[in-house]
Amino acid sequence: MNIKLVRTCIGAIILLNFNIYAQNTITAEKPYNEEITRMVNNKAVQKAMQAIIDFDAETIKNMITLTEIPAPPFKETKRAEKFVEMFVKTGIDSVWIDKVGNVLALRKGEKRNKTIVLDAHIDTVFPEETDVTVKINGNSYSAPGIGDNTRGMAMLIAVLEGMNKANLKTEADIVFVGTVGEEGLGDLRGVKHLFSEKSDIKIDSWISIDGGGNGRIINGGLGSKRYKAVFKGKGGHSWGAFGLANPHHALGNAISIFVKKAAEYTSKKGLKTSYSIGRIGGGTSVNSIPFESWMEVDMRSLSPKRLLEIDSIFKTSMQMAEKTYNASGINDKVTLEMKSIGDRPSGILPESTPLVQLAIATASYLNIPPTLSTGSTNSNIPIAQNIPAITISRGGQGGGAHSLNESWTNENGSKNINMALLITIAEAGLRD
Repeated sequence: MNIKLVRTCIGAIILLNFNIYAQNTITAEKPYNEEITRMVNNKAVQKAMQAIIDFDAETIKNMITLTEIPAPPFKETKRAEKFVEMFVKTGIDSVWIDKVGNVLALRKGEKRNKTIVLDAHIDTVFPEETDVTVKINGNSYSAPGIGDNTRGMAMLIAVLEGMNKANLKTEADIVFVGTVGEEGLGDLRGVKHLFSEKSDIKIDSWISIDGGGNGRIINGGLGSKRYKAVFKGKGGHSWGAFGLANPHHALGNAISIFVKKAAEYTSKKGLKTSYSIGRIGGGTSVNSIPFESWMEVDMRSLSPKRLLEIDSIFKTSMQMAEKTYNASGINDKVTLEMKSIGDRPSGILPESTPLVQLAIATASYLNIPPTLSTGSTNSNIPIAQNIPAITISRGGQGGGAHSLNESWTNENGSKNINMALLITIAEAGLRD
């Protein structure tokens, strides 16, 4: 074996890996690093961070309690009510449930010149009858929804606990928010309400806690358009009514037209744009012509323009499918109905945004390698409105998100809670 050659190859691999790491490493600008360092040197902040660590067992207990209360979209009330109880027990200026079901807990600032939100969504993707009993194996916890997102909810209580124990004062108001309807057909309804004219508060900065790697900082909102397209007909016996307009046949035609046109479009240069037919249904039996056939479609893009363009492709494809099928010589006709079941705006905030810089500086200080990324989270709404917003990780080690085997392992879990604390009080302005 040529030892010299082996050493040379190993050296090249190490250098390559270093260069890849260096290219992916992001650092905050000097003033933000200095701000976080100066803030952490504050004795009250140190006391708050230690209080969060000391509160760890209670945080786990809160996470388990919340997880074992089912909360599918549109049925979050019981979990929301328990969340309110936790805020009251920890100590808060005021807490209430708004018109759409969001939990809002206000901790007043000294100047009350701005409102900073720290958010975690209440709902899960699982139906109400799902067994959500938490199984414990050492420092690992498994149950549907435990990582996404009851861990985030428990983190909000821990941040408040740390601030209260240290008697931390901020200039701006901080509102701890548990949002409804983040998942699936909930279509971000909780956060959409908070940024509407009907909201109880005016928000200046938004920080969400959700899944993902420990150092992931989402500063880009991945927009999406979702539809349920339904072809309807009279229906009948497969033999006796043979030749009658068949909605399944029309749907197959629609899928063929759309996929061909969408593939041509997404193959062109530009920001990544995706499409997927996620669900198909309809029909009553194998020997019946169905009276309806439906599909649910998801389309996504970081570019608002490209999202609108693929949305237009979908609509024109459905209309073309209806027209061509009805003109194909069948008896009677099918009719098309399209219903919007999801509309999430897209956008991206520059890395230079102060809130993004504070997040990068905080992660770096805590030895959590930061990365900037995009995602479909509550932050989509404020990002699309050019309001400072990020989504950060709930920390620890997660697995099996959106599955019945979802799990969360407490590996330095308090570190990301302290990350949430530091970003929040830095954005709110620490009052000495």
